[in-house]
Amino acid sequence: MLRNMMLGLTRVVPVVSEELSAQRANNSRAGGGQSSGGVVVEAVGKVLTLLSVVFIIITFPISAWMCVKVIQEHERAIVFRLGRAIEGRAKGPGLVWFIPWLDAIQTVDLRTMFFNIWPQEVLTADAVPLKVDAVVFFWVVDLFMWVMRVVNGPQAMSLLAQTTLKTMIGAHTLEDVLTQKLAVAKRMEMALCLEFKSWGVQMERVELKALTLPVDLQRCMASEAVAFRRAGANVIAANGEVSVSHALVKAASTFEGNTVALQLRFLQSLLSMKSSARSVVVFPVPTEVSDVTVSSLP
Repeated sequence: MLRNMMLGLTRVVPVVSEELSAQRANNSRAGGGQSSGGVVVEAVGKVLTLLSVVFIIITFPISAWMCVKVIQEHERAIVFRLGRAIEGRAKGPGLVWFIPWLDAIQTVDLRTMFFNIWPQEVLTADAVPLKVDAVVFFWVVDLFMWVMRVVNGPQAMSLLAQTTLKTMIGAHTLEDVLTQKLAVAKRMEMALCLEFKSWGVQMERVELKALTLPVDLQRCMASEAVAFRRAGANVIAANGEVSVSHALVKAASTFEGNTVALQLRFLQSLLSMKSSARSVVVFPVPTEVSDVTVSSLP
């Protein structure tokens, strides 16, 4: 009955990596001289397990409270029996039955996790000091490798990510880092993916959060941007003057042989000046008219 309850309430998922299994097989073949001792230890473990199961069955109503652990939907559990991980299966979610005096349970979260890379002082390829910080997202895909091959996995990943970030930023110039931010983050993600694969971790994404330049360098870049914009404005104004001069030359050649058209343009100019409330109009008088006027005077 206890066996049926255990099978009904516990879902097991195979998660042992082939690499870890092969390594254990090689270790077993390499230690052939100690095979007799290993067989004795294994036999003692089986006897203790059998006696423990018999004891749990005899005291089932009371021992059931000590032999069960609840594993959440987003977690899986690895059971260590007499110090050795039970191969081939990770237990959960739901109720997991174990022998409390022989087994130790370690749970692993399968959700996407993250850690921050605190601002790092980096020198770019063109010798520009830069302060960079980032965030890394990942999840565990191989529970046994994550538990057996690394101690304090998140901290180890954070330290390795810091050195990788410095290496990646140091291999690019400031202009590349500013203009190709996504490409740099993608290269860093690929590099970390290769490193973390041996720990049973899959990278999801890497994001560069902030790029902080020294204050003096920011001022120099601002001055350079202002000078560049002013030069562009001056070029635009000069091109406008050239266009205006060409238009004036063309207009002068049009009015050159047509005095009536020139007079009409003059009158139109006077009409446009009349709209202003306060304006001084200078009306040119031909010299011939002034001479006639002066000669007619007594």
